Amino acid sequence: MTPPVLCYHRIGGAPELGVTRVARSVFERQMRSLAEAGWRTLTLSEFAAPTTPHAPRTFLLTFDDGYESLAEYAYPVLERFGFTAATFLITDFVGRENRWDMRYTWRRLRHLDWMHIEHWRARGFEFASHGARHRRLTWVDDVTAHDELYRARTVLIGRLGPEAGRAIAYPFGAADARVQRLAQAAGYELGFGGVRGDAALPWHLPRVPVYMWDATNVPFGLRQDSLGAVGRFVAHVANRCAVGTSMLQAVRGRIWRPPGSTVDA
Repeated sequence: MTPPVLCYHRIGGAPELGVTRVARSVFERQMRSLAEAGWRTLTLSEFAAPTTPHAPRTFLLTFDDGYESLAEYAYPVLERFGFTAATFLITDFVGRENRWDMRYTWRRLRHLDWMHIEHWRARGFEFASHGARHRRLTWVDDVTAHDELYRARTVLIGRLGPEAGRAIAYPFGAADARVQRLAQAAGYELGFGGVRGDAALPWHLPRVPVYMWDATNVPFGLRQDSLGAVGRFVAHVANRCAVGTSMLQAVRGRIWRPPGSTVDA
């Protein structure tokens, strides 16, 4: 059995009009509840180990986008409970404002800088690729997709070493067969998609996003009851609807959408 994978985005900080922000109190309560129930986080290497059976109640905890607030509101909480996490970085925006995204907050949000990243990496946290500019890879041509994948991996390896180039979390969870082939060709060993990924495909592994309404002690992605099933379905629908940034980029002429492509993979 492949262990479950959770995907958070923002923890605490300024309120937003979107759905990705999880309150710090909710996040801390969830992590405390999981720790008290005997859950343990995996590293990317442990998650990917092909010959090692995974213990019950183990999961991979991930963050997308790499917002600066993680260093204040998330990582210290995880460290307190003995948890670790992998954060997927948008390499062109490390230390910069999130101008790749639609504006959901009054002020633009900042991403972690290299000093923060290297500090928390030294404390056991992992960092990997979320692309160079957070483009929806299923909507861009091969040259652009390769640039997004290869350039991000090159930067991460150059700054953090070869382990940082191991995995890619596809922006918006969008990855069709073409994107998976390009990710493999760029050198990634693991690729994470959305809720409907395929655990049998190393370059299209499933993850369950945790959105603002996922406020129970055990997030939907770790639950095996009917509430968990419903929560995963709602997360899947929300993820497929999150095309505002992609459409804005398309209107601005920044990306090319292949004929016949779908909203998500």
